[in-house]
Amino acid sequence: MTKLLINGIEYEVNAENGMPLLWAIREQCGLTGTKFGCGIAQCGACTVHLDGQPIRSCITPAISAEGKSITTIEGLAKNPNTLHIVQEAWIAEQTPQCGYCQSGQIMSAVALLNEHPDPTDEQIDAAMSGNICRCGMYGRIRSAIKRASASLQSSTL
Repeated sequence: MTKLLINGIEYEVNAENGMPLLWAIREQCGLTGTKFGCGIAQCGACTVHLDGQPIRSCITPAISAEGKSITTIEGLAKNPNTLHIVQEAWIAEQTPQCGYCQSGQIMSAVALLNEHPDPTDEQIDAAMSGNICRCGMYGRIRSAIKRASASLQSSTL
């Protein structure tokens, strides 16, 4: 058995034979916000944070995450009855269309804002370049990131 710390809760999973972290999270822990997209780390739908860094859970062996802190879309907000500031911005900008890629997009955006609270367009492009949106909502994604950044800036004054 492998012990995984996900969103502050310890889970025991059977992660034999190199099971990807994505499947441990979804199938064994019941956290289905993280999506399967391509299975080869190209689309970003499966993005989670491992010790604060965005990773592609579809190619990361679950066993390699043992002893580390994993954050999924379900664990972003400090309080389960609230939304993270990036999730609020996503709603305000009406970012999702089909919504399938959104958890991965949001996880990448949060990592970007943790590193660059007031990102340039170039930093946004670089950070988000590994996340594909089938609906082409890149303009709205950029707007949501800028809105979240502005909210972060005003909350720290």
